[in-house]
Amino acid sequence: MFFNYLKLALRNLSRQKAFSFINIFGLALGLASSLVIMLWVKDELSFDRFHTKADRTYRLVSHVGDLKAAISPAPFAPAIQELSGDVQHATRVYRIQSAMLQVGDKKFEEKAGYWAEPSFFEVFDFRLLQGDAKTTLKEPTGIVISEAMAVKYFGTTDAIGKTIRKDKDEDFVVTGILAQAPGNSHLRFDFLLPWVKEAVTNDDIRANNWGNFDFYTFITFDRPKDETFIADFEEKLSELFASNEKRVPAKFKLQPITDIHLHSNFMADVPGHGNFQYVAVLSIIAIFIIVIGCINFMNLSTARSARRAKEVGLRKVAGAVRGQLIKQFLGESLVISIASLIIAIVAVIVLLPQVNLLVGKQLRIDFKDPFFLIAAGGITIVTGILSGLYPAFILSGFAPAKVLKKDVRSGVGGSIFRNVLVVSQFVISIVLLVSTTVVYQQLRYVQSKDLGYDKENLIYVNLHGNMWNEIHKWQAAFNAEPLTANASFANALPTDLVSGTGNFTWPGKDPAFKPIFATIFVDEKFTNVYNVEIISGRNFNHNLIGDSTNFLFNETAIKIMGFTNESALGQEIELWGTKGHIVGVVRDFNFKPLRQNVEPMMLPANRWGGTVVVKAEPGKTGETIAAMERVWSANETLYPFSYGFIDQDLENLYRGEKQVGTLFTFFAGLAILISCLGLYGLSAFIAEQRTREIGIRKALGASVLNILYLLNTRFVLPVLIAMIIAAPLAWFTMDKWLSGFAYHVNFNWALVAIAGCAALAISLLTVSYESYKAARINPVKTLRSE
Repeated sequence: MFFNYLKLALRNLSRQKAFSFINIFGLALGLASSLVIMLWVKDELSFDRFHTKADRTYRLVSHVGDLKAAISPAPFAPAIQELSGDVQHATRVYRIQSAMLQVGDKKFEEKAGYWAEPSFFEVFDFRLLQGDAKTTLKEPTGIVISEAMAVKYFGTTDAIGKTIRKDKDEDFVVTGILAQAPGNSHLRFDFLLPWVKEAVTNDDIRANNWGNFDFYTFITFDRPKDETFIADFEEKLSELFASNEKRVPAKFKLQPITDIHLHSNFMADVPGHGNFQYVAVLSIIAIFIIVIGCINFMNLSTARSARRAKEVGLRKVAGAVRGQLIKQFLGESLVISIASLIIAIVAVIVLLPQVNLLVGKQLRIDFKDPFFLIAAGGITIVTGILSGLYPAFILSGFAPAKVLKKDVRSGVGGSIFRNVLVVSQFVISIVLLVSTTVVYQQLRYVQSKDLGYDKENLIYVNLHGNMWNEIHKWQAAFNAEPLTANASFANALPTDLVSGTGNFTWPGKDPAFKPIFATIFVDEKFTNVYNVEIISGRNFNHNLIGDSTNFLFNETAIKIMGFTNESALGQEIELWGTKGHIVGVVRDFNFKPLRQNVEPMMLPANRWGGTVVVKAEPGKTGETIAAMERVWSANETLYPFSYGFIDQDLENLYRGEKQVGTLFTFFAGLAILISCLGLYGLSAFIAEQRTREIGIRKALGASVLNILYLLNTRFVLPVLIAMIIAAPLAWFTMDKWLSGFAYHVNFNWALVAIAGCAALAISLLTVSYESYKAARINPVKTLRSE
């Protein structure tokens, strides 16, 4: 029986080639799109789940008023170990902003490293190709490097015991070789240095400073804990902090490490996070695409029901019961779905390399993965059944006495349902068109918004090691070169600011009010180089000795402190035991992605090195870089010259948004293309059904334009209905998405009308070809048999 149904299905598909192509190709496009989205979503949801202790490991995050930070004070980890017997491990890592590593003549500036405690490998399952995970970070002079770094520096992964020099004068011995880290880890690094070495020189670690927030702290419990336990433990953490630090009223929460990638919006977080909204939106698009493919199948199947009415009638007269016919039609639907799946898998395999380049991942189809097999098989079966269920019941319900007399109109009864499906397609198309436009507008807004400083033509070079102590030498060197004279020295870049403090006071400060301010140490050229406006007071002046301990603040910080821009001037600030005064207030500028509001910031005078930023004259970027390299080479022989651009760093902050925006646009376009395929097929069948009517109208004098108007106007009403339904759906979807940005465009209701007109134009263009063909047929041919 099964093979008989299969033979009938294949025979019907071969007889209806256009119908078969539209359904198989449309479903294949839908399934291919859904498979790609499924692979991307699976990867996004899999972050940090490869760690065996992932279900009981958390990151400590800080809440100070409205500010939330991924970092915490240095003394927390050892104190947590003593707080509860339920804590199995508490480990810290400290991000290395930049380090110059050298082996022989090979020198590289490395930016992907951490200082890590020995318990790091007890918490995280990063695999070592060589070395003992229990001891590799215990040696003060040890270094753990990735296999890629080992090959880069030594030409082989057999590098245990070999020496790497860091920042001119520190030698480290390789104690471990890391295997290629999984791409779905929120912690991404190329090397690890031992915590015990950093503890010797880091003031916060040596002094057990509870007031500075600079470290990532991770906690692993002995077993998974319920929500009640976690809430109680968080309260204990806050009490522990309050007993050690009276000036900062911080609360502390535990964030599951499996939530970090998709559910983080914290100050000073590690870069490269995703966004759960994007996962949800693309998942919905995948469902939409499958639904559109199913709608196409149902529309075309019910539209061509008259063609199969005689077959149904003859089979019923021959003794077939309705259940057998339903199985046959569902079988045909499943054959189409399976054929579409095969084509879709081939298409995905071919296109995945380009998709991976676009999204920056290593997505692949793993035929041994039970998840993939179940998901792909499940989608195919569900799609086949949903597509064929309604047509099967419609076709199998024809009365043989009527259909054999060619009276099938009463048996079809599907025109209302087809109209509902067409409206549904237009609703989805309009929502996708509106959403794509809003996403594009927001990305354009993000890229063009005035950040409060001039990001163009800013070139930076990082100073290393002891160069920080030679800031005056470097200032003189850059000032001596005309093209580099407009240079500012700061301890960090606004695009990579990870430090903040609550360890400061001001006159009239409420002891119970202890906010955390972002902190960046700047010199007097900072405002000029970045074109940051001083709205009250003055800039730093290197000729005034007292300015070495003075401050600038941004507007938001001044408001939080309870001053006006004018009254703040001259107020005494004590930071880390050193007193100074506010000499100026700068206009707020965005130093975080536009998903976040401008945070309070203090800008103390810079007495060290850090990063030098040069403002190049328009059109002289290349010449300025060459001049910077000359200055560098004349004063530094060990560290290689390397530079970056502020505007490129800003672009990288929104790389995720741009990638998802591109995916969104691509899949939205595919959904509309699949809709057009269905409309094209439907228009062909409608034109075929009305062939006799068209012939009579032409015989009576109707023109081609009259016929086109007759056939195409039936799609106008569905578009109008779809616009009414799509408007609130599009607004709700995009309002929810835009709410994730602190700064965003406003939803424009005119977009719904524009998208509706676009959908109507696309649909009319799609159906006009078949309508034109029908309108051009000679009425003599269509009426010859009458």
